[in-house]
Amino acid sequence: MNLNNRFRAWTKMITMCATFSATLLSSQAVEWSSLFDGTSFKGWEGNLRYFRIEDNAIVGGMTYAKIPRNQFLTTEKTYKNFELRLQFKLVGEATNAGVQIRTRRIPDHHEVIGYQADLGQHYTGCLYDESRRRRILAEPDREELAKVLKADDWNDYVIRCEGKRIQLWINGYQTVDYTEEDSSIEQDGVIAVQIHSGPAGEAWYRSIRIRELP
Repeated sequence: MNLNNRFRAWTKMITMCATFSATLLSSQAVEWSSLFDGTSFKGWEGNLRYFRIEDNAIVGGMTYAKIPRNQFLTTEKTYKNFELRLQFKLVGEATNAGVQIRTRRIPDHHEVIGYQADLGQHYTGCLYDESRRRRILAEPDREELAKVLKADDWNDYVIRCEGKRIQLWINGYQTVDYTEEDSSIEQDGVIAVQIHSGPAGEAWYRSIRIRELP
């Protein structure tokens, strides 16, 4: 192969690689879907007396009155295997909240049943079983979590559900790596954000996006 032919072949290979890389990056970008548009509750349902939209965030609860019972804002769509990313901020001294995954609403009731990526007090970063086994399934090293957790500020939550495995990260620190051993537990359901009953307080959620996995 002469020099000109080598140059053309090399140029073609570079072009093909660049095209493949661009296609791959584009494909990866398309995989992520926003669950919250920042301005409306489109795709969500719940008791809007306890949820509002402010500064492009979903806000659960209030700082001027107690929350009489747990409230959940749920997606209309169900999900099975996915990676969920969002930011959260808690306002108030004893605010309790969480992100529900693989969850169902209990008919004719304000409660839901399913896994919860917990938030607030000493529960932040735990995996809790809401209304079912009613216990913490896995929890982080609190000293390690305290090194990365930002009080009164925005924090990143990453939640990954794949098969029987559930993993949680807060600000890059993995708090939970849990594998479900009970075959009777449902492995799909809605996603929800919670404000727990109790003293006045607010749970803020924003930049909520999801990537569904095979």
